[in-house]
Amino acid sequence: MYLNCHTWYSLRYGTLSEKQLCELAKQNTIDALAVTDINSTTACLSFIKMAQHYELKALVGIDFRNEHQQVYVGIAKNNLGYLRLNEFLSYHLKEKIPFPEKAPRFEDCYFIYPFEANKKRDASQLAENEFIGVSFKSFQQAKFKDFSTIESKLIALNSLSFRNKKDYNTHRLLRAIDNNTLLSKLPQSQCGFPENKMHSLEESLALFEHHPDLLKNTKKLIDSCHVDFEFDQKVNRNLQVFGKSKEEDENTLKKLCYANLEKRYVEPSSKVLERVEKELDAIISLGFVSYFLINYDIIQYAKSKKYSFIGRGSGANSAVAYILGITNVDPVELDLYFERFINSSRSSPPDFDLDFSWKDREDITQYIFGRYANTALMGTYVTFKHKAVVRELGKVFGLPKENMDRLASGYFQWEQLDDLEKLVLKYGSYIQGFPNYTSVHSGGILILDQPVHQYAATFFPPKGFPTIQIDMNIAEDVGIHKFDILAQRGLSKITDAIQLIKENQPEAKLKNIEEIQQFKLDPKINALLAKGDCMGVFYIESPAMRGLLTKLQTDNYLNLVAASSIIRPGVSSAGMKEEYIKRHRYPEKRKEAHPVLYEIMPDTYGVMVYQEDVMKVAHHFAGLGLDDADVLRRGMSGKKTSKGHMQKIEAKFRGNCKAKGYDKALVEEIWVQISSFAGYAFPKGHSASYAVESYQSLYLKCYFPLEFMVAAINNGGGFYAIETYLQEIKNCGGSLHLPCVNKSDYPVLIDGKAVYLGLGYLKELEVKTVQLILENRAFYGSYTSLENFIDRVKISVEQIAILIKADAFRFTQKDKHQLLWEAHFLLQKSKHANSQPKLFSKKEKKFTLPSFSQNFITEYYDQLQVLGFSLVDPFLLLKEKVLSSVSVNQLQNHQAKQVTLYGYLITAKQTRTSKGESMFFGTFYSEDFEVFDTVHFPKVASRFPMRSKGIYRCTGKVLVELGYVALIVESIYKMEVLSDSRFVFKY
Repeated sequence: MYLNCHTWYSLRYGTLSEKQLCELAKQNTIDALAVTDINSTTACLSFIKMAQHYELKALVGIDFRNEHQQVYVGIAKNNLGYLRLNEFLSYHLKEKIPFPEKAPRFEDCYFIYPFEANKKRDASQLAENEFIGVSFKSFQQAKFKDFSTIESKLIALNSLSFRNKKDYNTHRLLRAIDNNTLLSKLPQSQCGFPENKMHSLEESLALFEHHPDLLKNTKKLIDSCHVDFEFDQKVNRNLQVFGKSKEEDENTLKKLCYANLEKRYVEPSSKVLERVEKELDAIISLGFVSYFLINYDIIQYAKSKKYSFIGRGSGANSAVAYILGITNVDPVELDLYFERFINSSRSSPPDFDLDFSWKDREDITQYIFGRYANTALMGTYVTFKHKAVVRELGKVFGLPKENMDRLASGYFQWEQLDDLEKLVLKYGSYIQGFPNYTSVHSGGILILDQPVHQYAATFFPPKGFPTIQIDMNIAEDVGIHKFDILAQRGLSKITDAIQLIKENQPEAKLKNIEEIQQFKLDPKINALLAKGDCMGVFYIESPAMRGLLTKLQTDNYLNLVAASSIIRPGVSSAGMKEEYIKRHRYPEKRKEAHPVLYEIMPDTYGVMVYQEDVMKVAHHFAGLGLDDADVLRRGMSGKKTSKGHMQKIEAKFRGNCKAKGYDKALVEEIWVQISSFAGYAFPKGHSASYAVESYQSLYLKCYFPLEFMVAAINNGGGFYAIETYLQEIKNCGGSLHLPCVNKSDYPVLIDGKAVYLGLGYLKELEVKTVQLILENRAFYGSYTSLENFIDRVKISVEQIAILIKADAFRFTQKDKHQLLWEAHFLLQKSKHANSQPKLFSKKEKKFTLPSFSQNFITEYYDQLQVLGFSLVDPFLLLKEKVLSSVSVNQLQNHQAKQVTLYGYLITAKQTRTSKGESMFFGTFYSEDFEVFDTVHFPKVASRFPMRSKGIYRCTGKVLVELGYVALIVESIYKMEVLSDSRFVFKY
């Protein structure tokens, strides 16, 4: 009866989840349903899986609509029909063309035309698999009509979109949001009808009791449909054969492995050889050979294009992956368990995360789509969040902006709200969590054995690659597993820095960036680590990380690997971070470790630091096999495990501990530690992969700091604002220069030790203007004057004013104010009619202007306006000349003493205490541009808020903890600065 059911994946239309739909059917004794979302098959797989638990026959299809007008409903007879529907929908979504009024000739599908638009159609006009669907409402309105001409083709088609009036009201609000209109102006044509809800089976049958052919047709259609997929099985639908056959793939993998073995292990020990054999046996027996070969193929393409990459994730636990060059982490050196990566209890393929530069990823993706058939990006759904939905509903109800701001912030009294505001909050809480729009998974790519459309339709986002309409959760349930091809800016910093070094210092002897071992052993690089001098360095530049490195006095690769993991919240919240630091710095503290745990984890002093430590403890402490230990690790991390498996593993864990005679309190303590941190800790291989990239960046920062910082800025900076990296350039001996029309490029440019800000950093300067400036300069040489520039470049008064304020014409040696006047006269407040360069320059007019003056104050505010920051020393602008009571370098000699420091705020991080109170951690530059950190406990944070950038007077007591120095703030005041005299009005 219900062959046109909408879930909430009929975006901004439907109101029901798949589960709610199944529960509704059970309540009304309905035993068959068809999910036919509007131009979407997102819900189909999850509905088929869920329906099994409700003893409900699941039919799937699509409600094809042009705009809001229903054309027909397609229902799949079988899996081939489902494939055809997905192909048909995907084609029209890709081409952005309307669906034809006549349904396609698909023998494995049924097509049902709406009665309202087809009531005059003759039955002879319809194919065998085509019907006219009549809804309850339409049938009641036309119950006395003669249906004889179409009786044989009538079918019950009642649209189901709501459960009750609240759902219908929600639907109307969603439609208003989708149409960006006030609710009062929403046309009925954009909405469904209140009658689109479910009735009991008895009511439905009674309505059509005098039309047995209609009931017969409906039942026949339902009985003849059967779309089935395997769920929760060890099924892998990824590409299974890379070459011609599985046997060939196995031989290829072995040959590649042994051909490259000695490149990684010069004289492989028996331990290495045994491990390689063990891994190859597991990879082959579990059917993951093609997965390795595909990743190897992608890496080979990247190498052929000289793209930087990082192979990370649990893949770093594999010696085979290391030998093939998929990762740069030696699992034998780090004692990484292969079972963390692959084991017999794992149904899904292993997990490689391949990171590429953000500049290169699109080409890598293009290669994959060109190289492999049956490929798509993984989709995802962005849901309505509280603040966003409150604002959307506020617009629908016509609330003023300030009211919406108040409701979104949460700072209001319920009793002070009017009825409309209460409705916004009521329905906002209801809609929160609904799917809002389709998007693309951050890095997931599917490479399947069979066509993608066997599982769902695809859409084409702006990226231009087909993207499947399901997310990774239901995809994994049906055996579809993604390849993670990710982008990051850290790699771009490295490749760009190397290129800048070659251009700026062609005589420099650059080391091979891939030979990591030389960097690990470099004392100068390790000295940077030990003092936390890591600004700009991938993953380890934040204040928290710099502080941790200082406390640990990190001076080697293994310590950096540990630091990358203990900074994570799971280790910290379990108290293991501080314990690890103490045991690392004070060897006598290691005696406090439980002897069994210390024996299991000597490299981390008996403290669980990595996800693998869960496996180690489970294996060595509780006697679990490594396969079971990994299941425990996965379960504790919130990953899917088979039903009841975790309970069995926990019982086995506790039972084995009891048999070993462990104290019950100790067993409970270990179990709590595992539970509290497993979900938030890094795998050791992941930390090691990050540490490799950190060392590459550290090498460049250590020996080529100017080029490295320029590369960092040109790739979006990092943890800090751009001005922080510019200050680092100054600290490293570079000279900074404002944008110049004769010197600057679009990005930041380096010439010797001179660094020129790019024209692209001028906030309001249009890209096309920058292109014109650079192209003209490239063809015709440097600009000789302002007049010459205006003569050659088509530009508006507003755009040239930005350049002048940025002092981009300083080569003229004229005052900026004079240049502004000249620009206005020369352009005559209009644009050129012809943008072509002139063969003969006309005689320039001369104007007599008054004298002008400028100073560092006007320069500061001009730069602030056009750049968003200034190269002028901010301390020069203070109304009151100040001096800190002690220099930053001397702070460590003033432990527990009260001092006053003046600092320019670099960054501030807000966090919550265990009691939920707000506190801050700040990072500042002193007047000598040395970095110092501050801690603002809740009472101080609430009394002395830091609301904006500027210079603050910070008074507090010095804390020196394991070599890390911070100021525990007792009071903090923002200092007054000199105003721009041009905008000060005098009376």
